Amino acid sequence: MKRMAKWSMLMLLAVSVMLAGCGSKESSSSDATGSADGDKGKQEVKTVKIFQFKVEIAEALNRLKAEFEKEHPNIKLDIQTVGGGADYGAALKAKFAANDAPDIFNNGGFQEMETWMEHLEDMSGEAWVKDVIPLAKEPMTKDGKLYGMPMNLEGYGFIYNKDLFQKAGITELPKTLSQLDAAAKKLQDAGITPFANGYQEWWILGIHTLNVAFAQQQPDPNAFIQGLNDGSAKFKGNAEFENWVKMLDLTAKYGNKNPLTTDYNTQVTLFAKGETAMMQQGNWTQVQIDGINPDLNLGVLPMPIDEDAAKNDKLLVGVPNNWVVNKNSKVKEEAKTFLNWMVTSDIGKEYIAKQFKFIPAMTTITATADDLGDIAADVMKYSQENKVLSWNWFKYPDGATQEFGNAIQAYIAGKSDNGKMLDDFQKAWDNLKK
Repeated sequence: MKRMAKWSMLMLLAVSVMLAGCGSKESSSSDATGSADGDKGKQEVKTVKIFQFKVEIAEALNRLKAEFEKEHPNIKLDIQTVGGGADYGAALKAKFAANDAPDIFNNGGFQEMETWMEHLEDMSGEAWVKDVIPLAKEPMTKDGKLYGMPMNLEGYGFIYNKDLFQKAGITELPKTLSQLDAAAKKLQDAGITPFANGYQEWWILGIHTLNVAFAQQQPDPNAFIQGLNDGSAKFKGNAEFENWVKMLDLTAKYGNKNPLTTDYNTQVTLFAKGETAMMQQGNWTQVQIDGINPDLNLGVLPMPIDEDAAKNDKLLVGVPNNWVVNKNSKVKEEAKTFLNWMVTSDIGKEYIAKQFKFIPAMTTITATADDLGDIAADVMKYSQENKVLSWNWFKYPDGATQEFGNAIQAYIAGKSDNGKMLDDFQKAWDNLKK
């Protein structure tokens, strides 16, 4: 937790925005604008293809693209966004397989960095590197070299509607599993659906929900993950995973009807319209919520799995993803120009904080709670108090999160029980680990 404390203090220095636009066809595309006669003096226009997963900021990123191209007339950005309910990782692999590799794409770091290492440009010499919060460098650092630019910092838990809590007579925020159960019952008794569950999305379950059990492997989740890799640790019989199932059951018990056919957009819409009091999501939803109901009074609760209030009263905070450059791109210098401009120009910084509503990973980008919204304000508050848990899914074997999500969906559908679900986790890990 010392490292997390250091991170928390550094997070105060910045608040940023996630970029959700992306690249389409092949990298290295360029358009010669000069002709044999009168256009000889014109420079060649080069196109940088960006392939990214942040759907929340797709529109804002395209507005930022227009600003960049005004200042850099000889560089065009071709942005493609694949995210939300789509499998970004599978789509990225398909692009490389089809010889349509982007020039800029996203990478989560840790194990995912290792998977894509042969395609990653060393970014250690870029001007913005000195401004990165030290712990935000960790996911993309190998052998002293930095292979990616962190998008931002994010946190998640149970986002809640403060007005609906007040309506139900909830005066003390829940910090234990039994307290969460009691709060959900009060909401239900008041005619309010407690949870909006978007369990059609494997990533909500296999990434964010399940991470709670990994993050609670204190004092060192990394040691537990290493134990899974060397066979000394197991899912079944692990107290944190057994407790985690109880939290999952509670959300299903008090959730919306048909959660397995409720996608991400529907989940956020249900919550934003005030039809539910809580949803498991993070500060990345603020833009979409504001687009539906900007007047909601929001906060973020922890995701408790047992009765230890001090242990559970924490949010899950991490670097959601990183911008990386394809080292085999023919326009990689132009790609670096865009990334540098995005985090150093006044307009790029403004977009990150006020349009993307990102908690910045750079000390040179600042934003206020007013810029970011209620959700990020709570994330920052918990971080300042060093009440944070880690993000761990980028450390799993490639493909494990999808298998975990499928196993949890089967459990929620009643096609599996607690024991079989944990066995399925173990089978997936053992089959996919290197």
